[in-house]
This record gives sequence, structure tokens and C-alpha cells, in this order.
Amino acid sequence: MPKQKTRKTVAKRFKITARGKVFRGHQYSSHRKFHKSKRLIRSYKRPIQLSSKQEKQIKKLLLT
Repeated sequence: MPKQKTRKTVAKRFKITARGKVFRGHQYSSHRKFHKSKRLIRSYKRPIQLSSKQEKQIKKLLLT
């Protein structure tokens, strides 16, 4: 049976921590920053933790 391959697009967009939490980047963070507040732009730098349902889906794509 062939090896299972990781979905590379998913691997680039999501990170799994040592404890198994899944994080993603913010949407709307790269374009049209001139009308966004500096506070909002700073908050986009911090990753967001996914919900448990989404976490299961992403782990299935990454770890198969």
C-alpha cells in the first residue's frame, strides 16, 4: 500500500502545537491596510485557535 501524503496546502496554512492545538492566521490581514487601525493590524499578527470540530478536520488532513 502506498504512503499517505500530507496535504501541503493545509500544512502551510495551519500549525499544530506540541499539545495538539491547531492555529491559523488571520483573514483580511494582507491587503488594504491603510483604512484599518494600527491596533487591528497588530491583532492580526497573533494566530487564532480553531474550534474542536474544525481541529478534527484539519488534523485528519495533516496526519493522514
